[in-house]
Amino acid sequence: MKHHAQIFKALSDPIRLRIVLLLQSEGELCVCDLMAVLKLPQSTVSRHLAYLKRSCWVDIRRQGVWMYYQLSRESCQMCRELLDILQRHASNLPESVSDRMALADFVRSKSPPCA
Repeated sequence: MKHHAQIFKALSDPIRLRIVLLLQSEGELCVCDLMAVLKLPQSTVSRHLAYLKRSCWVDIRRQGVWMYYQLSRESCQMCRELLDILQRHASNLPESVSDRMALADFVRSKSPPCA
């Protein structure tokens, strides 16, 4: 029961929900990408990502000094089903659409790329 509560708690915060939706639509993102879209400092974004990691929502990959995040490939059945529901019902919310547009703008404008 505790694990299930943690899964839902992770999605109950609007910032974490936005992060999950961005990762769902984009695959893998760097902290710098999320900072630009969410307009939040690195410490805040990292804190939310750490919470999502502890809740089994995201995996982390280090490349040089950069940390990259993606939705967990080892997520439980309930998480996979929740992601399907989010895809159908939340991916077209105005905030989600705006976040994807902001990310596209940021990716086009950043140089040098995070690598």
